[in-house]
Amino acid sequence: MERDSKKSDSSLSKGLLQSEELYQYILDTSVYPWEPEVLKELRKVTATHPRAQMATAPDAGQMIALLLNLIGAKRTIEIGVFTGYSLLVTALSIPHDGKITAVDMNREAYDIGLPVIKKAGVEHKIDFMESEALPVLDKLLENKTNEGSFDFAFVDADKVNYWNYHERLMRLLRVGGVICYDNTLWGATVVMPEESVPEWMKVGKHWTLEFNEKLAFDSRVQICHVPLGDGVTICRRVS
Repeated sequence: MERDSKKSDSSLSKGLLQSEELYQYILDTSVYPWEPEVLKELRKVTATHPRAQMATAPDAGQMIALLLNLIGAKRTIEIGVFTGYSLLVTALSIPHDGKITAVDMNREAYDIGLPVIKKAGVEHKIDFMESEALPVLDKLLENKTNEGSFDFAFVDADKVNYWNYHERLMRLLRVGGVICYDNTLWGATVVMPEESVPEWMKVGKHWTLEFNEKLAFDSRVQICHVPLGDGVTICRRVS
């Protein structure tokens, strides 16, 4: 059984499990033994970044890889890239001729992970755009052939626009396709009294609560709220 940087990974975990030891057990028994070496390398490179907690949790990454394989994803969208852990998960999971439209406002963080992505031999699958996401999604929708042509999307970006992203992704995603939204438990603040929520998290809490409520009544999707990382909501388009 692999023991991979226990102290470092536990301290950087975004998991909501109350027991650090239990979370480490999950990583050691179910995640790290299956994690490709290039993902381990990227995770360790990311750990040196001052905002390392923005990275996708490794157990959430494992779930994304499983979903991609289950639905046979080939064409995907990623909104919010950071150093590229979830992006690399996707690139490793889709076929050689698969394509990822990856959007982030800050290329600097992506460039940190890019050498590892190149080392993995999957850079050709990625179309990275340094941009706000809404203009990119709107541009895709201008071409009617893009509607219903994507298999999967991963969103880890500004919470204020989650519903705006959702409305556009519902048009771009095929029926049976899947979207994963990250941070949908927002550090457990979604159930905290307002006076207990740190000031910097209050705006995000508001938009997260509103988004979660709208999703709960969206008949176009089948949803599952998974307490991995900071909360991941899986949406399968059904109509």
